[in-house]
Amino acid sequence: MTQDAQGYAVSGGTRESVERLDQAIRAFTIGHGDALALLDAAGALSPDMPMALIAKAWILAIPVDPRLATMARDLAGRARALSLNGRERSLLGALDLLLDGERRASITALEAHLLDHPRDLLAHYAAFYGDALLGRFPRMRERVARALPYWSSDTPGFAVLRAARGFALEEAGSYAEAEEDARAAIAMEPHLYFAHHGIMHCMEMTGRPGDGLAWSREYAALWASAESGAQGHLWWHTSLFHVELGQFGEALDLFDGPVMRTVRPIGFSLSDPAALLWRLDTLGCDVGRRWHDLLPRWEGHADGRSIVFADMHAAMTELRSGNEALAEARLSTMRQTAAGSGETASLYREIGVPLIEGIVAFHRGAYDDCVARLFPLRAEVWRIGGSIAQRDIVDWTLTVAALRGGHKALAGGLAYERLAGRPESLINRRFQEEAERIAA
Repeated sequence: MTQDAQGYAVSGGTRESVERLDQAIRAFTIGHGDALALLDAAGALSPDMPMALIAKAWILAIPVDPRLATMARDLAGRARALSLNGRERSLLGALDLLLDGERRASITALEAHLLDHPRDLLAHYAAFYGDALLGRFPRMRERVARALPYWSSDTPGFAVLRAARGFALEEAGSYAEAEEDARAAIAMEPHLYFAHHGIMHCMEMTGRPGDGLAWSREYAALWASAESGAQGHLWWHTSLFHVELGQFGEALDLFDGPVMRTVRPIGFSLSDPAALLWRLDTLGCDVGRRWHDLLPRWEGHADGRSIVFADMHAAMTELRSGNEALAEARLSTMRQTAAGSGETASLYREIGVPLIEGIVAFHRGAYDDCVARLFPLRAEVWRIGGSIAQRDIVDWTLTVAALRGGHKALAGGLAYERLAGRPESLINRRFQEEAERIAA
């Protein structure tokens, strides 16, 4: 039986079709190239090769986007009708859990799978991405540690594991080690999205926006080429560097250009432009009709039943574009989800509904209500997923609400907390000055 690049048997494949499969998984995991087209080519060469369907289903299912999930279910059903080996059945079982909304159980299944198949690159990346959407970054580091003894630096995909470990280290605050891993990964795979991503995170979290812009410019040919499918998020990070430096015009220029040009039709990706506009809006920057331009992009990509992170940013877009009725309808659906049972219902009940209620209150100028909703969520907001930098929008909103609502002690505490982490941030100094003004 033909084996893939990591040495695992592939049912129904030929040398040529498995080569396309390997190319597709590499493209997906480094974020460079058209993985879906390569999988279609692999399937055309070997129609009875289930891994072409399984890999494509995973790629579509991982973002937890309602539209893509429907397509993933169809692919999984087609794969199940073919002859499968044990590894392929295991991957399908974990996929079924994800498509049923049991995201944590799906990752647990992947972790068990990886104990038996520690070099399964698709499974590693699916678990990595899944934990990112759940805010569970330490799991990435632990998973890589378990697998690394079975890899060598010559094993195809090794750079992806280095980048994953580096990103987990960054989220844990081990910035020097994280940057070392990311740079090593780039030396092996120059286009590797998550390695460039990790370095930008390190520079953001250590308050080095100038260094971040310099990196972005110097390496843009690698992370922002025509084949870099996830580049929109790195353009978002570049925009945030400008915001931290008070360069709002430059941030809006990037929004109008590469951010909107490269944003993918996926809820998690569409959250980037919304998050940028929200930050600028709260700082008093006139963003014009950009909220209205963004709103149509959201149709079908955040349904109040799937992922709180996307719902939060969709609600921001609805509110700021003047469509409060849409935000209220979203909140109503979220309350229905919260009334159910299971993992997703619990997340919406405990975090999602009060979070969106706080965002709505902020939009309406009900800052006391916003503070009352958001402050108790601080210790648990990681559960909505995303990185520390992405989730910072909640603390950012709480800080502005505390300032505008005259919550002197809270405003001061939050401002000093932000400044301690990033003392070079012009925005954090601005928050501190405003907190000291209202306290006087």
